[in-house]
Amino acid sequence: MKAAKLVLFRNWQYTLLGGIVLTIVLWSAVKVPGMALNASFTPSNPRLGETVVVNITPSPGQTTTPTIQVGGKTYPAFNIGANRFRAMIPTTPLEQPGDRNVTISSNSDTTTLKIPVANRQFKTQRINFSGGKAGIEATEMELKQVAAFKAIVSPEKLWQGNFIAPNSGRTSSPFGVRRYYNGELAMDYYHRGLDYAGGYGSAVVAPAGGRVVLVGYEKKGFRVHGNVVGLDHGQGVVSIFMHLSKIAVEEGEMLEPGDRIGSIGSTGASTGPHLHWGLYVNAVAVDPVQWRSNSID
Repeated sequence: MKAAKLVLFRNWQYTLLGGIVLTIVLWSAVKVPGMALNASFTPSNPRLGETVVVNITPSPGQTTTPTIQVGGKTYPAFNIGANRFRAMIPTTPLEQPGDRNVTISSNSDTTTLKIPVANRQFKTQRINFSGGKAGIEATEMELKQVAAFKAIVSPEKLWQGNFIAPNSGRTSSPFGVRRYYNGELAMDYYHRGLDYAGGYGSAVVAPAGGRVVLVGYEKKGFRVHGNVVGLDHGQGVVSIFMHLSKIAVEEGEMLEPGDRIGSIGSTGASTGPHLHWGLYVNAVAVDPVQWRSNSID
């Protein structure tokens, strides 16, 4: 961002012997808003459904956490050391491709970062429920607890490097799929995670470090999610694991990558044994594949 540099000066005049007037000029530069903020983003060519990471470097010594806004929504930024801050902006398959104008403010400094988000093709899938699985509706308790879980933004970063697969089975349903349920298109819907077709009872493990903050059971009202575990990775990043047959953790436990969470099952709104892994950034479901293939530190 170009800005003119303003300069203030003050004069002092002294009369010396012989009537010579000496003028002393002191110059003082004023910091101009927009000149002290450097910002960049990754990946270099983000697509719909991916997480855009915004890296911010304020002027040296400035410790105020920057404010990041996109389309009127504010996203949290975190100090990641060496006078650097990071914010994460989720995108979804339901959005339009094109530029995102990101406004970054820190004290009196403001800059705008233009981020182009490319289009992406997502598959369509048809799901048919029958018998007791047809017409399952979530309980109010279930919806409230899961919504509160997805909105968690804790200050400490608990993951390191690439995420790993939470199950060894093949991916049976990718992220972003649009679905017809019993012949009817689900409006404003996209598949908010990855499905793994592991065998019934096979291990479900933590894809990254985190704290267990949600444990729910089908028999206690989690009709859609089934037996479910929610893991907080910190700084607005959370994972949810649904339809489990067994749960092997309790709320408050700290997990490392590869620690067992539970076992694959078919509880809740499920047509057969599988794991649904959903990854949320600032309460928005994003593609976990990006987090497995690229390290977001």
